[in-house]
Amino acid sequence: MQSLQKILPKYTIALGVIFLITIVYLITRGNTVSVEVHPVRKMELARAVYATGYVDADAMADLSSELSGTVGFVGALAGEWVTKGSAILEFDERQLQLAFEEAGAAYAEQRSETEDLRIKRERSRNLLQAGAISRQDLEEAEKEYFQAKKLLRQRELQLKSRQNDLRKKIVRSPINGVLTLQNAKAGDYIAANTLVARVVDTTSYMINVEVDELDVLRLKTGQRAAIALDALPEKRFSAKVSRVVPQTDKITKTSRVYIKLEEHVEGIQIGMTATANIIYSVRNGVLLVPVSSVFEEAGSDFVWKIVNRKLQKQKIVRGASDIRYIEVLEGLAEGDSVVVTPEERFREGMDTKIDAEKKE
Repeated sequence: MQSLQKILPKYTIALGVIFLITIVYLITRGNTVSVEVHPVRKMELARAVYATGYVDADAMADLSSELSGTVGFVGALAGEWVTKGSAILEFDERQLQLAFEEAGAAYAEQRSETEDLRIKRERSRNLLQAGAISRQDLEEAEKEYFQAKKLLRQRELQLKSRQNDLRKKIVRSPINGVLTLQNAKAGDYIAANTLVARVVDTTSYMINVEVDELDVLRLKTGQRAAIALDALPEKRFSAKVSRVVPQTDKITKTSRVYIKLEEHVEGIQIGMTATANIIYSVRNGVLLVPVSSVFEEAGSDFVWKIVNRKLQKQKIVRGASDIRYIEVLEGLAEGDSVVVTPEERFREGMDTKIDAEKKE
């Protein structure tokens, strides 16, 4: 029994040590976190205005028929390249020629009748002087002559109109470009002033965007922009602001801005959806951290800084920012490292395992 009493304290001490080790392990085993870090360094900060819009063209012509008639010939189809002055469509010349000839015949007939009435009026004047007719007879002859002259003028104008129709029988392209719309086929009857075709100069593509009134005053011609097209999501295209329209829409509270692409984009089409980041301010040598690394507590901004591989919550004073970076005015120095994505479970002094260093 005595021997057992001597042995038990030894077991008690051993169990106590094991218990303490277990407690320490349970407390500390979750105290190491895996983090992705970003080095704090001085870089260029480009501030931009974001806007959405669509592909447009500076040189685009809507072609309408200037007369009514039947289409006799179609010179180009949608999707084809046309040159300035080329025939897009032509009206049936036989109908136009017939109308011209009919107008010419009516004019000639009226001119002959008017000449007869002029001679009659002159004869009536002579007969009145000789006392052979009354004043009323002369007035009637003059009235007939003036009415005939008025009708002759109408016939003349109608003839000139038919002559103009013959000149307008061909609808021509006023520019070089691609025919994006062809609304007529041979045999179609087209009423005057009907839109029949559209030609787009593909070398004049622009990006037409709407910019919020709060941002438009930051923009001016010549500023650089990065363009993204929904149809080509993996690519970005360089461009420059070409025009800023000085008018704000009362309903949308936006202003129209035109941006000129600096390169040819294969496959681009009128109407494609586009987004633009228009750079209005560039600052060099600015101390930056990723936007994602900054979090707010009690109205102040913080980051998780890595010091001797441990977490340290660091208060910062932020300055300007863009969509990716925030300027740090106070709280960090070049060469520091911050956690890219803070988590709620982070605590001061936690050990860290660096998964990767984010480089941008």
